[in-house]
Amino acid sequence: MKQPNRSSRPPRRPGAAPSPATAAPGFAARALAVEGLEAVLRHGAALEEALEVAPAGLDPRDRALAYRIVATALRRLGTLRGLLGRLMERGLPKSAPRLESVLLAGATQILFMDVPNHAAVGLSVDVARAERTTAGFAGLVNAVLRRLIREQEAQAGGLDTDFADTPDWMRERWIAAYGRDTARAIAAMHRVEPPLDITVKADPALWAERLSGEVLPTGTVRILQAGPVRALPGFAEGAWWVQDAAAALPARLLGAVKDRDVADLCAAPGGKTAQLAVAGARVTAVDRSAHRLARLRENLDRLGLSAQVVEADAAAFSGGPFDAVLLDAPCSATGTLRRHPDIAVAKRPIDLVSLAAVQARLLDHAAGLVKPGGTLVYSTCSLEPEEGEAQVERLLAARSDIVRAPLAPGEVEGLDPFITPQGDVRTLPSHWMRGEAERSGLDGFFAARLRRIA
Repeated sequence: MKQPNRSSRPPRRPGAAPSPATAAPGFAARALAVEGLEAVLRHGAALEEALEVAPAGLDPRDRALAYRIVATALRRLGTLRGLLGRLMERGLPKSAPRLESVLLAGATQILFMDVPNHAAVGLSVDVARAERTTAGFAGLVNAVLRRLIREQEAQAGGLDTDFADTPDWMRERWIAAYGRDTARAIAAMHRVEPPLDITVKADPALWAERLSGEVLPTGTVRILQAGPVRALPGFAEGAWWVQDAAAALPARLLGAVKDRDVADLCAAPGGKTAQLAVAGARVTAVDRSAHRLARLRENLDRLGLSAQVVEADAAAFSGGPFDAVLLDAPCSATGTLRRHPDIAVAKRPIDLVSLAAVQARLLDHAAGLVKPGGTLVYSTCSLEPEEGEAQVERLLAARSDIVRAPLAPGEVEGLDPFITPQGDVRTLPSHWMRGEAERSGLDGFFAARLRRIA
């Protein structure tokens, strides 16, 4: 999964220091959740960065709760803003824009989490009182949230239950690309907290049993009640790594890679590099971000795997030629909204133009790194055709030495439901409905297998 780096991290706020009167159990988690929402909504931070304002020594359970509040609020942001707007006829006070994050955090707990209403209201009021710009509106927080408890069903009437939490531009694009019913199903899955998917080095059935999970048709192990990832059996020993089921598919399109020279372009944080290394390839992992490559090295060390790691712009990398190249290109990442709901806040239609230009440059260069007779797999975690299908068609029209190598039914175990008429792979968040939504779905991905013939 590749997301372009955000331009900058938000300025670190000196989190509100609670007085003894406000330092009630659960206060720290709610205060951090408000800081996290501010970081995403006001400063453009990614969700993974938003809680870096957490004070040292914070109980991991408080951090986990804060993350759940922020992630849930972002998944249901349209619904929450719609309801709060109806309850505040005069709108938010212009002198206290931060008040929205306090109300969003409180309303999220009331509507979508297993939190007692009195705790959601009381702690939201405490958080408001602890911050100078919102202290004068603590009474308003109390009144709005209590009214929400009383009137939530009545106030919800008339909201767009299908697309309330989907930005308008995304909704219209998905309807055009996939039809209204599929777009509605995608939007519904984006509201649901995702399960934990892992790729194991060996014996998926064993690890599914040990982790109380299940083996998906493609070999990914899915876990519903995971808890802290680092505390799970097998993590410290390097038996597996976290990787969405869809993100694990592109590397499998390369087929047998044992003793072959394979380049993984835009490789960090390294899930696909690990797949290729486990399969016996001689892997060159290329990424321009030193920070992300440090994480890739850490992952390989934990897993006991090796690869040649190169810090370079993949569009200018001069290595090779290679038997195979895997390019998981930077993209809008709209296929990952379920796991990264901050993307719905951060992305705009204009971003697709600049990203498509980056993808075209990377794909053109990647094609030149492949030996004649070699394989190129191009993938993105985007639902937008400009970043997937259109990029492949553009390359095929521009280069006579590159041809599509379509996937055949039955060629890769579990992949048949996702093979397009052209022989590419297209997964949607609404695919793989396996009973409850919480155990269903996967990221939206596109992948195409190409071959260089001369």
